[in-house]
Formats: sequence, structure tokens, C-alpha cells
Amino acid sequence: MIRTNGQIQLKGVTKAYGAHVVLSECDLTIQRGEFLVIVGRSGSGKSTLLNLIGGLDRPTSGLIEVLGRPLSGLSEDELSRLRCRKLGFVFQFFNLIPTLTVAENVRLPMALNGVSKVESLARANALLEELGLMDCGPRFPEELSGGEQQRVAIARAIAHNPDIVLADEPTGNLDLDTANEVLELLNQTCRRHNATLIMATHSREVLGSADRVLTIRGSHLEEEAP
Repeated sequence: MIRTNGQIQLKGVTKAYGAHVVLSECDLTIQRGEFLVIVGRSGSGKSTLLNLIGGLDRPTSGLIEVLGRPLSGLSEDELSRLRCRKLGFVFQFFNLIPTLTVAENVRLPMALNGVSKVESLARANALLEELGLMDCGPRFPEELSGGEQQRVAIARAIAHNPDIVLADEPTGNLDLDTANEVLELLNQTCRRHNATLIMATHSREVLGSADRVLTIRGSHLEEEAP
């Protein structure tokens, strides 16, 4: 199904690495505040699709618009600024900076966006409390469990109030119970902050919470009922 006037639009997007076509002639429109889940077998192109939307990779052909801006017309510096200001990322391996405390990790994207120290401290504390991590602020990532680290990664991803959060297999390193808890936290946190959430995952448990589910089969996007 193709919607119009969305926050994110893909029109005829193809991505190939040499002769290997990962995505072929993909059309997709994503509305503000949606929770979209992308599923598919390993290597099907889920991460590639997220990287294209996030401006981390460029399509072989086709048009991608994010927040009304065609990504093909942006320089690498402009793409970097777009990611810094408007996008949040949650990864499978957390990607927290080990030499920074939990609070400093959460404050980092705000510092990069020029938020004052007083405001960033207040916002970081509020997010940590919201995600059940209030006592973790002074600690370092290695002192936390995997589930706690991923919750810190969620706080960091939304600390600068991004319009869009891209989550790539965010529970791949967690046990089932912790994974379900983190998925629910990620979904509810993005909804409270009115951020669009696009998640690539192998987890089937999250499908019932999604607004839409897309499956990548044979390099094509297929929409199914969540």
C-alpha cells in the first residue's frame, strides 16, 4: 500500500551491490508517529533499508525523501547534520561509549545539538527515570546488564527529540524476557515522544504492537497485517 504526503517516502528505490540486488523498485510511505516493523530472513535487506532511510547508504536508483528533503540532493555534511538533529539510532550491540557514564552517553546527542548543560542534565535525568534507570546515571556501561544498556541506548536515541528513530535488531543480544521488555519500552517511549519508529527485527513478539508490518521477500517489500 502506498500512502502520500508522508514523513518518509521511497519511490522506485533499488539497491544493488554489483550484480546482487538487495532491494528492487521499492515504494513506501511512512507517516509521522507510525510504528513500522520490517521483517525478513537474515540478509534479506532489512538493515540496508534502514541505512538508506537514515542516509548512511545511497540507493542505486530511485528517490528517498525524509522530512520533505530528497536525500540525493544532500551532501555528506548535510546528511550528517540531518542524522544528528532529526534521527535517532538504536543498534543490536548498544554502541554506548564505554569511557562515558550512562548520563554522559544520554547527554551526548544533546551536546552535539547545542543544548545547554543545564537543560541536557534535566532531560537526561527525566529520560533515565522514565526508563527505570534513575540510579544508573553515574555508572559506566560495563557495569550494566544487557537490558539496562539497551534502555540507555533508547534514552540516548530520543534525548534530542528526533522525528524518526531507526532500530536495527535492537534485541538481538538479549534473552526473550528482556527482549520483550525492551521492545515494549522502545515502542511506548517513541509513542509518548511522538517519534516515528522503524524497526528491523527477527522477533515476532513485537508484530502485534506495530501499526504496519513489512516483509522483504526476494528484494521486494510486501505489507501484511500486524
